[in-house]
Amino acid sequence: MIKYKLICKKCDISFDSWFASSIEFEKLKKRKLLSCHRCNSKSIEKNLMAPKLINSNSNKLTDQKNLKLKQINKKIKEYQSFIKKNFEYVGENFAYEARSIHYNEKKKNKGIFGTASTDEVKELREEGIEAEVIPWIEDKNN
Repeated sequence: MIKYKLICKKCDISFDSWFASSIEFEKLKKRKLLSCHRCNSKSIEKNLMAPKLINSNSNKLTDQKNLKLKQINKKIKEYQSFIKKNFEYVGENFAYEARSIHYNEKKKNKGIFGTASTDEVKELREEGIEAEVIPWIEDKNN
């Protein structure tokens, strides 16, 4: 299959069309089976097109990006594993638990991690409570 950008010489409209091959395009044109969808003219020509080339450099770049993404995901999962082993999960109560620890209402032997909205994290920071947002990759064991 090949896609050509075509132009009607009568009304100057430009449009794309697919053909089985360049030979098939020439056959259809010779038999006057191509027509403009606006004015029905048979005066259709191939328009200038910029070819889309795929070279080995673009494949290498894609491979490099995929490798980099895998490395980043691996590092994030290592951090997640460390956090799960060394911190207590408090779920949606992160902001509440962080305030409780900060204002000495609650003592914890371990740090905590959980879920908080962007606004909650901002408020915690404004109160002088250290809180960080880290990327989290959900386990896909389902």
